[in-house]
Amino acid sequence: MPYATAPAAPVTARAQPPGANAALVLADGSVFWGRGAGAGGTVVGEVCFNTATTGYQEILTDPSYAGQIVTFTFPHIGNIGANPEDMESATPAALGCVLRAAITEPANWRAATALDSWLEDRGLVAITGVDTRRLARRIRDGGAAKGALAHVPSGMPGGAIDTHALSAQAAAWPGLEGMDLARAVTCGRSHAWEETTWTRGAGYGRQEAPRHHVVAVDFGAKRNILRCLAAAGCRVTVVPAWANAADVLAHGTDGVFLSNGPGDPAATGAYAVPMIRGVLEAGLPLFGICLGHQMLALALGARTSKMHHGHRGANHPVKDLATGRVEITSQNHGFVVERDSLPAGVVETHTSLFDGTLEGLRLEGRPVFSVQYHPEASPGPQDSHHLFEWFVGMMGGRA
Repeated sequence: MPYATAPAAPVTARAQPPGANAALVLADGSVFWGRGAGAGGTVVGEVCFNTATTGYQEILTDPSYAGQIVTFTFPHIGNIGANPEDMESATPAALGCVLRAAITEPANWRAATALDSWLEDRGLVAITGVDTRRLARRIRDGGAAKGALAHVPSGMPGGAIDTHALSAQAAAWPGLEGMDLARAVTCGRSHAWEETTWTRGAGYGRQEAPRHHVVAVDFGAKRNILRCLAAAGCRVTVVPAWANAADVLAHGTDGVFLSNGPGDPAATGAYAVPMIRGVLEAGLPLFGICLGHQMLALALGARTSKMHHGHRGANHPVKDLATGRVEITSQNHGFVVERDSLPAGVVETHTSLFDGTLEGLRLEGRPVFSVQYHPEASPGPQDSHHLFEWFVGMMGGRA
């Protein structure tokens, strides 16, 4: 059962419940007690929730979660363990996670270790026993929350948790608006990527006969995006977020990809937008996902803004306005392109059937398009994998 939760009011001096060695405290004073898991310590960031029922390891290693504490609404997280194949980055960018039930021992043939050990080894702070339904409702109704998560493992000195101090830390955290986090998660130097998508019995493959060369600008790219590009027939060169147009074009590329990533697109766009405009002037095919989609919109003259609580899950219906087809998508974003800011010649292509927000755009008469959601999934459905083939078709002159 979840531990008692203080009301959403100023933090009271109530005693720490027996057995509780962890707490999540929001800036508004809400206190969620529980049992700690993973690493000990305190982290402060934006508390969000993800509704996916699978793929917790991919979610926690998605670089787009930098600066965030992830609440999983599905209650049983950890029962398939963890393994070295389901990593979307070498080092998790998420700060920690909030869980409903205690982490159990893994019961899956692919498990290499228990989730609790995996979290601890990677320095991720976690709390279990939380009423995650109440927390998700708080975020849904009240908007993105600033929070401090503390875990004091048994044997560590100072077992008492000061909820007043945690509330103050959460309130003092500046929030994601105005934060450029891409620099913290991008690659350090340019490198080649050849790994293709995973298949049962064979694992990941390797692209040995590419038909096109793509430069992928890494603002926090998930590995499965790069795998999908390679699997679609591309030789992929990954360049850091701060690369300029000359750096990108110097590789003699057939097309440019703008990756997902964390933080405020307007902040990262301060240096990325000039690069994107330089690529547009060169006339190359261009494809953007998530943060890349948002910054392409900025480069074309549109605006972005912070969402009330964002989209994070693996069951989001998106309508393709050209075909009428509805695809179930994987999503993770807290900013959105404002529809009424699209300039002439920039056309909305996809719309969210959850809240009507803009989910995709294209530049009329040019091989340039982007989507807000994640066609590579990982985790999630693969309804939108065809977008990688569409991009390849542009480089081949077929679209």
